[in-house]
Amino acid sequence: MKKRSTFLSYGKQSVDEDDIQVVVETLRSPYLTQGPKVEEFEQAVAEYVGANYAVAFTNGTAALHGACFAAGIGFEDEVITTPITFAATSNAVLYCGGTPVFADIDAGTYNLDPTEVEKRITAKTKAIIPVDFTGQPVNLDAMLKIAEEHNLIVIEDGAHSLGATYKGRKVGSQAHMTMFSFHPVKPITTGEGGIITTNCEVFYEKLKLFRSHGISKTPYSVEQGDWYYEMTELGFNYRMTDLQSALGLSQMDKIEGFLTRRREIAALYTKKLVGFPGIILPEQLAGTDSGWHLYMIQLDSGIIGKSRKQIFEEMRALNIGVHVHYIPVYWHPYYQELGYEKGLCPKAENWYEQALTLPIYPGMTDEDVLYVVDAIKQVCDRDSIA
Repeated sequence: MKKRSTFLSYGKQSVDEDDIQVVVETLRSPYLTQGPKVEEFEQAVAEYVGANYAVAFTNGTAALHGACFAAGIGFEDEVITTPITFAATSNAVLYCGGTPVFADIDAGTYNLDPTEVEKRITAKTKAIIPVDFTGQPVNLDAMLKIAEEHNLIVIEDGAHSLGATYKGRKVGSQAHMTMFSFHPVKPITTGEGGIITTNCEVFYEKLKLFRSHGISKTPYSVEQGDWYYEMTELGFNYRMTDLQSALGLSQMDKIEGFLTRRREIAALYTKKLVGFPGIILPEQLAGTDSGWHLYMIQLDSGIIGKSRKQIFEEMRALNIGVHVHYIPVYWHPYYQELGYEKGLCPKAENWYEQALTLPIYPGMTDEDVLYVVDAIKQVCDRDSIA
């Protein structure tokens, strides 16, 4: 087939003139940081997902770090999570001195399997960090039931799932804390950025303290004067700027349109690829509506007659930015040096060996999608192999 003239990335931000204008207006305002836009953005996200509180951070990793701090994770505490995620999910546990414990995934949905989580619980387990991988919500009922039975905290990594729903409710209001990411390829963008939503006032106050050096006004500050503040925790400078928040506010006005388009693209991929030999399509958990941050297929090399690497390179040669999300976290050299070994999560490892990410973002046209479909069919068609 004829190679397209421009590269089609797996993901891409959608920024228009309205977005640019609100950032320019903020640049001309008295506040570039620590101003009113941050709180406005936090309120907008909290209201959208139905949570009581939201605390914005410089990025999603910082937000996860804050959530682990708020949950009280420390040395010798274990936190169960999935290996099929970006390394930041488990890194946040390490930042607090805790130990990530990896549990296997459900082979159909690619998400953390609750039965595997239960197998990993010990007296040291403090929390569970399930990931809404590709934008599909995890089985929250099961995760929260396990948490209640064992007195654990659920920190939902919703980096992919802003706008997704679980049993008719938006993700972000059901777990004890939920993180959303605003990296350019995510459902909305603030350039870089992240946020934690929660219904717990105690977590809310801890998150605010943590993101701003551990400094706050105390009763003693009132006695001393308005200038006085005290550092009561070892916090970080993880504050989101007003520039980022202004962009986020503008993007929130468009999120439903973004989600609608992502779901249309996913539906078109499924319609055109279902039943094609050697291509395994993603399953959806009943009662969920994915945000479709990623559209991931699996490749049966035995049927196709080519390796995943061959298919990847042939798709890239056609200017299609296929990708693979993600390498199992404990395969990384840093984790290997910590003592993690391959073979911990067989289903996750098998899934990774076959996984391929197809492009999906709101700016794609139907013609773009059909080009990807035609290309993957041609590349994977055993009869077309020379």
